[in-house]
Amino acid sequence: MRKTYVPKGQVEREWLLVDAEGQNLGRLSTRIAQLLLGKHKPNYTPGALTGANVVVINAEKVDVYPTRLDTKKYYRHSNYPGGIKEISLRDQLIKFPERVIEAAVKGMIPHTKFGRRIFKNLHVYAGPEHPHQAQEPAMVE
Repeated sequence: MRKTYVPKGQVEREWLLVDAEGQNLGRLSTRIAQLLLGKHKPNYTPGALTGANVVVINAEKVDVYPTRLDTKKYYRHSNYPGGIKEISLRDQLIKFPERVIEAAVKGMIPHTKFGRRIFKNLHVYAGPEHPHQAQEPAMVE
């Protein structure tokens, strides 16, 4: 019979810093999702908040395959008839580069209340500056 491991007491939540400059969007997003879920720790437990707070900088400099820039579309709807809007990846990177990484990571975490709670630990910034210096995030390669 196998026993389920449950972490006892408060789990130490670390702050990690990820630089997105020059990194492939998909590979970067999977790494961030693993860090948010806590799969990089030996005490990983599904359904327990063992993951880290992740700060992503330089989101505007993420690397994407050139043909993908025009073929990938992001959709949103205003809930009114005919209210669907579409924007290409190229335009999204120019206007709102943070949303590109957020959308990619959001698709890789659970689509439940637990996943929404985990997603709040992701902080994405377009440039190299971020307001989390007080937490002293450790750099992730």
